Amino acid sequence: MLSVKEAENIIFNLAKPLNLTDTETVDLFSATGRILASSVTSQLDFPHWDNSAMDGYAVIYQDVREASEQKPTVLNVVEDIPAGYQPQSTIQSGQAARIFTGAVMAKGADTIVMQENTRREDNKVFILKAAEPQAFVRHRASYYQAGAELLPAGIQLNAPEIAVLAAAQCTKLKVFRRPRVAILSTGNELITPEQTLQPGQIVDSNQYALFSLIKQCGGEPLMLGIIKDEPEAIKAAISEAIAKADIVLSSGGVSVGDYDYVEKILESLGGEIKVRSVAMKPGKPLTVASFSIPNPHSPIYFGLPGNPASALVSFWRFVEPVIKKCSSIVEGWQPKFIKAQTRQDLNSNGKRETYIWGKLDLVNGVNYFSAAGGSKSSGNLINLSRTNALAVLEVGKKSVSAGEEVRVLRVY
Repeated sequence: MLSVKEAENIIFNLAKPLNLTDTETVDLFSATGRILASSVTSQLDFPHWDNSAMDGYAVIYQDVREASEQKPTVLNVVEDIPAGYQPQSTIQSGQAARIFTGAVMAKGADTIVMQENTRREDNKVFILKAAEPQAFVRHRASYYQAGAELLPAGIQLNAPEIAVLAAAQCTKLKVFRRPRVAILSTGNELITPEQTLQPGQIVDSNQYALFSLIKQCGGEPLMLGIIKDEPEAIKAAISEAIAKADIVLSSGGVSVGDYDYVEKILESLGGEIKVRSVAMKPGKPLTVASFSIPNPHSPIYFGLPGNPASALVSFWRFVEPVIKKCSSIVEGWQPKFIKAQTRQDLNSNGKRETYIWGKLDLVNGVNYFSAAGGSKSSGNLINLSRTNALAVLEVGKKSVSAGEEVRVLRVY
């Protein structure tokens, strides 16, 4: 049995980013959450031209450098310049232009006097306070110069990046395709939510949870459904999955009683078993295999536990980072651990690294972890609702008292 750290090192090293050929072109409305495959440049300067950062008056600095309330400088207003208007005048000494935030600077002017430091009388403006040279002028290309790299490859495109790209008129983007993740559930006792439940049967919730998790972390789910617990059926399903997907998730069929034939199936398909079990609770029965087949992405197989909590904990701890790394994101694919104060006593037998699901809240700058109520059985799906974090008790750590600090894995 591997430690969590040993399993993590093996699994994360198996994950390889997509090739540069695994790309597609999308528009801005389809780009959210995608990973940029090549750097982006724009032909526009930012700002596009010198413009005003304030409502006020565009002036020549030398005219107003000694202005004060006791001895105001009086200037003739020769033009009003709203945003979106091209100035027509060139400002001469003794003149000013009324200007609004974002408007293009008038030729000849080099400084903005903010409106609060002026008094207007007809076509004259009284400057009541000396301005600093070039005050409140946003100069062309001071934020970004045309032709330079605007956004680098390997970043995820979210609202801020989409806004930048839209403003830069970069409307077609080369992005990596989403990693394809096949999902299959094994077990004769499983039914879909639409079927009538009979005694001894179990509604398969795992494939729905895994579908949602894969979508949330940027993957493309490939649904293979429920597979009967028969070696030939499982072999056919896994064979189809590794031919289509970059990552294969199978839940169920990895316990001691089933393991022998699952391992043989994987090996018969060219798989090499890398992980058989992990010293964690829940999630001990975890099978991980790699394949060297004529597939440029060398698919990775995860045999997840069938119990819902175990399957989700294993996904959050190992599978989510693999999907993100395979997506070709450069930074931020690793698990995110933080420190938090626990609101309740947390307990473990200390024999395996223990993950306790619950809710993380930020209150007055302090992170607090609240364990979910009810049974902590790995078969208890109900109290997983609203989980956004997992408290971690390392091997040998049997308890953390309320108010003490605990390491927490953020999962949302």
